[in-house]
Amino acid sequence: MAKRVLVVDDEKLIVKGIRFSLEQDGMEVDCAYDGEEALEYARNNQYDIVLLDIMLPKLSGFEVCQQIREFSSVPVIMLTAKGDDMDKILGLEYGADDYITKPFNILEVKARIKAIMRRMEPKKGAQEDDSVLESGSMRLDCEGRRVYIAGREIGLTAKEFEVLELLVRNPNKVYSRENLLKTVWGSDYPGDVRTVDVHIRRLREKIESTPSEPQFVHTKWGVGYYFLNAE
Repeated sequence: MAKRVLVVDDEKLIVKGIRFSLEQDGMEVDCAYDGEEALEYARNNQYDIVLLDIMLPKLSGFEVCQQIREFSSVPVIMLTAKGDDMDKILGLEYGADDYITKPFNILEVKARIKAIMRRMEPKKGAQEDDSVLESGSMRLDCEGRRVYIAGREIGLTAKEFEVLELLVRNPNKVYSRENLLKTVWGSDYPGDVRTVDVHIRRLREKIESTPSEPQFVHTKWGVGYYFLNAE
């Protein structure tokens, strides 16, 4: 089945170029040119990934991403101005999974999209027993990419789920921020370790009853992060 992508940018030439290139790779592409139109598409369709510019008419990319997160965990890649670190951090705070700086090479865009899609696919050959992980009140459905705390589903972004799954599968193993960045985002990811810190903080806000006193995801100061199995 062809992958579906939503491309959102008010610069029509950029959208046209991205659409042409992705369609050449067999993807289905919808295009939106302002924030309100983007939300309408996202609410009424199922996408495998959303490419979302920050500077948009009507609603900003940040607002669109935040509202998408209220009803969907679809991976979102933000398109940010070159060198604007604050935009990158804010994008992650609002629930984006990744970001690409403008101007960009379309080959980089396609490589990021394909990398995220590969990680979203169920792992082939995995043991059935490994598809569900449980620790205390937490239950991870790794095939469905869903997490439940005390029976209640918690909405995580794609990257938040990947970080959590990695930690849960390797309890008590301390991962440095650099190691997490390389393992989850890939060795060619141009971002820095602040990306990891933002995702860990957002993850704790969602799965921990008291984020400042975590039950699941702990910090080993000066070293990194680890998952502590709950009884």
